[in-house]
Amino acid sequence: MNAAPPGSSGAGASGAAAWRRIPRGVWALGIVSLLMDVSSEMVHGLLPVFLVSVLGVGALTLGVIEGMAEATAAATKLFSGTLSDLIGKRKPLALLGYGVAALSKPMFPLATGAGGVALARFLDRIGKGVRNAPRDALVGDLAPPGLRGASFGLRQSLDSLGALLGPGLAVVLMLWTAGDIRAVFWIAVIPAWLAVLVLAFGVHEPKRAAPPRDHPPAIRWSALFGRAARGFGPAFWIAIALSGLLMLARFSEAFLVLRGQELGLGSAYAPLVMVAFSLVYALTAYPAGVLSDRVGRHRLLALGAGVLLLGDLALAFAGGFAGLFLGVSLWGLHMGLTQGLLAALVADRAPAALRGTGFGVYHAVSAVALLAASLWAGAAWELIDSKACFVAGAALAGASMIGFAALSPTTPAK
Repeated sequence: MNAAPPGSSGAGASGAAAWRRIPRGVWALGIVSLLMDVSSEMVHGLLPVFLVSVLGVGALTLGVIEGMAEATAAATKLFSGTLSDLIGKRKPLALLGYGVAALSKPMFPLATGAGGVALARFLDRIGKGVRNAPRDALVGDLAPPGLRGASFGLRQSLDSLGALLGPGLAVVLMLWTAGDIRAVFWIAVIPAWLAVLVLAFGVHEPKRAAPPRDHPPAIRWSALFGRAARGFGPAFWIAIALSGLLMLARFSEAFLVLRGQELGLGSAYAPLVMVAFSLVYALTAYPAGVLSDRVGRHRLLALGAGVLLLGDLALAFAGGFAGLFLGVSLWGLHMGLTQGLLAALVADRAPAALRGTGFGVYHAVSAVALLAASLWAGAAWELIDSKACFVAGAALAGASMIGFAALSPTTPAK
């Protein structure tokens, strides 16, 4: 049953009360995210080590692979979100995206060079690009407006719990297999396919108004984009611009793992960086979402950007593991304070009939910004040093903090 009980739209609900009223479909989507992130983070927690130590590539190549992987998803994110509005269905596209990501997982242990890894990351991000906008629009469709922050926060917390369990499991498996990274990558295939099964059988899409069928498809596409241009007001585009600026400050978490190695963290323990990051992220995303339903998204987003600034400075000037894990934890807190809230902000400011397109725009802009961020971060690291990489990120985080602090609140869309 996907409908929330009566009265579930009350914005003043406490976190304990709110989670009981979140629709079951949102919970199922959170479990799907958890399982896929267990798989993905088992791979990603070791991928920088695999590329640099096993395949012998440098930080700039890592930045190019990570950046291009995100960029390839940009067009599919926009396309899939708009398509979900056009056909009036979110779940089939989400299922397709998760399926493609699951198919990419065996390619990582089979890779023998940087090209093989790049291809696997390309397919993985294509899958993410196809699924993200329809999935987030589906959460927005399922969640009552007064529980929207809590619903997105819950999904993000479960996603982050998977990102916590994945690297932790990778550490255990690395010790168990005596450092056999390829064996760990093979085991990571299992939770990816479990995620596909949960989505297929555990999520039921709510009924939506049927899309218009009285025009040829090309004309309907044109009409939909025309409606989007008119339907998205200035408040939506300002939010998109600020989210893009924040993503430009937030390069790939792979650089956190590299910073750990630079400070002397051994290869077998490198995933502990992502464990610390994801633990803080998982613990804070849901409370931040609940609080944003009560005090507004913009205040917490400004706070989150400020926390990223502090995390970058801690990592830039870290002299040992204490500074490393302080910076990594602040990065996790930043993600908890921003990721679910950015999605809720998009749902608030996009009309329901264009919500898929709105999330497509949001994810596409984010992907382009993450491409630029990973490229400039990799170049700064190799051409100057790691300190320059993190100090530049702190400056961009400060700019986004000012922007979110000045953002005016709006009434959430139904």
